[in-house]
Amino acid sequence: MASSDAAAAQAATPLLKDELDIVIPTIRNLDFLEMWRPFFQPYHLIIVQDGDPKKTIRVPEGFDYELYNRDDINRILGPRASCISFKDSACRCFGYMVSKKKYIYTIDDDCFVAKDPSGKDINALEQHIKNLLSPSTPFFFNTLYDPYRDGADFVRGYPFSLREGAPTAVSHGLWLNIPDYDAPTQLVKPLERNSRYVDAVMTIPKGTLFPMCGMNLAFDRDLIGPAMYFGLMGDGQPIGRYDDMWAGWCTKVITDHLGLGVKTGLPYIWHSKASNPFVNLKKEYNGIFWQEELIPFFQSASLPKEADTVQKCYLELAKQVRAKLGKVDGYFNKLADSMVTWIEAWDQLNPPKGAVATANGTAKSK
Repeated sequence: MASSDAAAAQAATPLLKDELDIVIPTIRNLDFLEMWRPFFQPYHLIIVQDGDPKKTIRVPEGFDYELYNRDDINRILGPRASCISFKDSACRCFGYMVSKKKYIYTIDDDCFVAKDPSGKDINALEQHIKNLLSPSTPFFFNTLYDPYRDGADFVRGYPFSLREGAPTAVSHGLWLNIPDYDAPTQLVKPLERNSRYVDAVMTIPKGTLFPMCGMNLAFDRDLIGPAMYFGLMGDGQPIGRYDDMWAGWCTKVITDHLGLGVKTGLPYIWHSKASNPFVNLKKEYNGIFWQEELIPFFQSASLPKEADTVQKCYLELAKQVRAKLGKVDGYFNKLADSMVTWIEAWDQLNPPKGAVATANGTAKSK
């Protein structure tokens, strides 16, 4: 039975009801949606089924959804389906590509509704929407965090010329209970749980990278969608569990270049299940070494003025990945190819206004 808080949330008019899709990658029945029903039911769901396409995924009644499995991905993208990971939650980015909405919220199926310190259910989606609909402050840090929240403002000394802020492209939420740790940290802190609820939203400053987690994430698809490629991970690849972080590093370089903002902090979800640290270590092993090269690469990445769209920025990054990271391991040449394929597939399914979609991609605008 829904709590009174959840019932009240359902009664209110949902924000962006017709402008937002919820994308969920899964290999199992989506019973977790029952807990989210008061908050998610008004919205359209895009479910990306990983693993065996013959398996039937059960979705609770009453939800408006479309479900894609590997056979669907192959049918829709043809040869370009090679850019979508298999047996890895990175497959979720296919949902970003097929969506026709302005905003995306993505969540993992082991994430439940959290409670704030007063015991009230947290409507994570509502908070993400508030984050996205208010500006960011990437060019100058405000010590009271997000100045656009109720009860906050710009502090003394904050330049008036920067108070309009920048459009917010990404809202990165956090987790109570199971923290998003890497395998080595999981192994040395197997019982650690996050119980700290910090009532804050902040903009990640321009020039600063961050480890993006895809389990509680929202973004403006129109502003940054083509950069939200979760890479080549999982089956047949030498790395896993770096999909969301790869997307985050690429996205942050591009948002910095285009003058957009990324927020982190609220909302919290309840992360219910810790994944196996030994399995995770196998997936992360190469990444743990490679990230010591990856971080300096992204910190020094520079995009030309001519790169004035997300697609142009992303293709330029793909060139730099091949030129600089290809020396680290041959995998990055393959990843660079997939980055290009991803943009081709994105443009195939999302042709520019005035362009004509063709079987092989997008024809030039008439």
